[in-house]
Amino acid sequence: GCGASVRLRPVTPPLLSLHRVRTDDRVIWAVNAGGEAHIDVHGIHFRKDPLEGKVGKASDYGMRLPILRSSPEDQVLYQTERYNEDSFGYDIPIREEGDYILVMKYAEVYFAQSQQKVFDVRLNGHVVVKDLDIFDRVGHSTAHDEIVPFSIRRGKLSVQGEVSTFNGKLTVEFVKGYYDNPKVCALYVMKGTLEDVPKLQPHPGMEKHEEDEEEEEDGEVGEDGGKKRLPAGSKPRVQSGPRTPNPYAADNSSLMFPILVAFGVFIPTLFCLCRL
Repeated sequence: GCGASVRLRPVTPPLLSLHRVRTDDRVIWAVNAGGEAHIDVHGIHFRKDPLEGKVGKASDYGMRLPILRSSPEDQVLYQTERYNEDSFGYDIPIREEGDYILVMKYAEVYFAQSQQKVFDVRLNGHVVVKDLDIFDRVGHSTAHDEIVPFSIRRGKLSVQGEVSTFNGKLTVEFVKGYYDNPKVCALYVMKGTLEDVPKLQPHPGMEKHEEDEEEEEDGEVGEDGGKKRLPAGSKPRVQSGPRTPNPYAADNSSLMFPILVAFGVFIPTLFCLCRL
């Protein structure tokens, strides 16, 4: 028994390290927007922002805040960002056909309410994220990943049911809207499917669980992924729901009122009749 347990112990570390290498090998391009180079806990090599000094502005305002849902080692990915007063983006060369995933990392570290920063994300002209409001999605200083699967085959890019000609360059564009400036904290492209994407830690708030349930029902892209149809439909805003957990509570009180009035009239009348 003792010898068997000793032989089994070394098996786990190699498997874990192998998985790490595999994840890193699948990533073909990764950038820490607005920040320095960084290797995350999954072995992904994020390079220094190539737009530094060229487009937009880098900000490390988030460095003063802890970022929920992120491991301590990787909070720096969400604490720095690049934003611009107009639309901006990154060009990513892709030479091989296959299935890919675009992962964009965000955290709202400045605004303390929704409808302050809202923007779209385009992939080679296709709107893949509509009306992204980070605070509305996850709240303040909380990590949020937008995950967009796409494929390239026979010179065609396919994403979210749309197809266009692909010339070897993927352009991820953050589109200026009516509310403040578009931004991104970090982003990467990897070969594979949704199951291959490292997931964030669970959301500390209840509203996240409601969003996950809605996303599963909608059949949209996986955890944190895809279009922002959910918040636009206000379904997660059932945050105000706990004020009346029972939907019939208000109705019951309104029904009880006339009954109480009737008792109030009946009892004095009965008392007077008894005295007669």
